Amino acid sequence: MLNDIIFSMVIGGVVGIVGHVRKHGKIIMPRKTKRFIYLGFLEEMLFGAVAALLILIYTTPNSMVETIFLSALAGISGDIILTRFKALNENKEKES
Repeated sequence: MLNDIIFSMVIGGVVGIVGHVRKHGKIIMPRKTKRFIYLGFLEEMLFGAVAALLILIYTTPNSMVETIFLSALAGISGDIILTRFKALNENKEKES
């Protein structure tokens, strides 16, 4: 089970990085500004890995193919959710 957890987190993280590169066209490194810390590609990698971990724990797949499929799907959905949160925050700032 531990192997499945680690494997799914790696796949979810890789899918998160691929989504980051697709969205920005390059890998943005983490940086610290005066107001906050911008995580860059780590933000999407961690979100994809956590989403893959949660989906693996929730579904308990029976084979390695199911683990790969569900982890990739979770990584993609994590990227979509993160994009939606950013869009909602931009809309709130425009309305204010």
